[in-house]
Amino acid sequence: MSRGRLRTRRPRSGEPAPIRRAGAKARPSVALFLVALSACTVGPNYHRPAAIVPTKYKSLRGWTIAQPMDATNRGAWWAIFHDPVLDRLEREVDVSNQTIKQAAAAYSTAVALVQEAQAGFFPTAGFIGDVTRGSSFGGGGGGSGGGGSGGSGTSSTGTGGVATASAGGTGRSGGGGGGAPITQYSIEGTIDWTPDVWGRIRRQVESQAAAAQVSAADLANARLSAQMTLAVDYFDMRAEDSLTDLLRQTVTAFAAAYRIVHNQYLAGITALSSDVTARAQLENARAELIGVAVQRAIFEHAIAVLTGRPPADLTLSPAPMTNRIPVAPPGLPSTLLQRRPDIAAAERQMQEENALIGVQVAAFYPDISLSVLGGFVGSPLSQLFTTANRFWSLGASANETLFAGGARTAAVAAARATYDQSVANYRQVVLTAFQQVEDQLISLRILAEQARAEDAAVRATKRAVDVLFNQYMAGTVAYTNVVTEQTTLLTAQQSALAVQQSRLVASVTLITALGGGWTTGALPEADRIGNKWGFLRP
Repeated sequence: MSRGRLRTRRPRSGEPAPIRRAGAKARPSVALFLVALSACTVGPNYHRPAAIVPTKYKSLRGWTIAQPMDATNRGAWWAIFHDPVLDRLEREVDVSNQTIKQAAAAYSTAVALVQEAQAGFFPTAGFIGDVTRGSSFGGGGGGSGGGGSGGSGTSSTGTGGVATASAGGTGRSGGGGGGAPITQYSIEGTIDWTPDVWGRIRRQVESQAAAAQVSAADLANARLSAQMTLAVDYFDMRAEDSLTDLLRQTVTAFAAAYRIVHNQYLAGITALSSDVTARAQLENARAELIGVAVQRAIFEHAIAVLTGRPPADLTLSPAPMTNRIPVAPPGLPSTLLQRRPDIAAAERQMQEENALIGVQVAAFYPDISLSVLGGFVGSPLSQLFTTANRFWSLGASANETLFAGGARTAAVAAARATYDQSVANYRQVVLTAFQQVEDQLISLRILAEQARAEDAAVRATKRAVDVLFNQYMAGTVAYTNVVTEQTTLLTAQQSALAVQQSRLVASVTLITALGGGWTTGALPEADRIGNKWGFLRP
């Protein structure tokens, strides 16, 4: 900044320099004095506390995760599923999801609060303009134009860069004789500055900058959560599509079997009980098929809302559930601290609370204020801006509370306790993160084994149904044996679909538990947040 504008800057040591007028030559003694005042920052400096981090994941023992090249994350984490519909929906989430918009607005608010805190580095400037008209009287005594008896008048003040003006009226005669009315003009400017001697403002800026980073991490976490929820709902919907296909095939098979049994009953070959049993089995399958549409529609409605649209505006064509279950390599446990936005938010919250301790400690020290007042006062207006009408003043003050009944000590203790809470919260968030990763790793491992067992059970049951139906046709077994085995087959096929669905959900959850490709490098730098002046550093 130039041309007489006020400016602050931070020297290489990381501390703010005193405010001075650009282009002016400050005396070395004054400059050194102000630098010395600004060199003190009370309160503890932040150091990230240690967290409990395992050396390796327990669920990986004896399990080598296949890492094909097509599972490599090439940007969006959901790309490893190779589903174009899912890809389109996920990209709409980032643009139109209202929860993400809310988190983005919260981040903008946090940035504005940083700018508000940074304003404390600057002085406040004010402008006051005043016009009064009045006269003085002898004898009977009348009111002056400045608001005496029988007169009226107004005045104004201005602070914080706000300019005001006022005008006063003339007094009325209260007796014999009086002077001629006089109009007096005044214009003055004020500058007030409270130097950040003890670092209170710096700690406030540090706290607000950390809070803004918390908000940025919360935004990333909200985005990741919405993306995960959409992916889970999408695969749940595809599971309902696959179940619909299965039930349609089952209804077709049951209808064919019923026609055979019914024709045999009409021919007198089989009993009425077999005919009734076959019909009941067919109708139950049809009813189950109809019911699937309800849950499928619910998942589609949830996807619509996640993409920022009313449910009536989104229709997704049915498609089978994918058989491909990618497993993201978890990497080293220590990297999880840099890969999850919720962990980053909890860590940044610790620095926010740590800085607030310094704010409370600064309350023990006196507040030092500097002020400058200057202007012109006189009459007439044409001669106002002359040396004779000029006035100025310089002032300094210190304010210190000597006794507050322990309030300041209690405030520091409360700030330290709040910081301790944030430390415990950070460590708990880290432990929960490792739990979530371990849960999904063991789920994927066991579900893969269960899927192989379910597939074997389906193949064996299909073979049993064919054998029993042939025996029924030969008249060696009752049709109830066939119905029982067909019901077992349907149950096994539904279980296989459920396991496949669970594997897909576990895959999505593992990817998001690992941060979904996010890293702490995506957080905005603390010394850049809200720094519209370009030269301030919190």
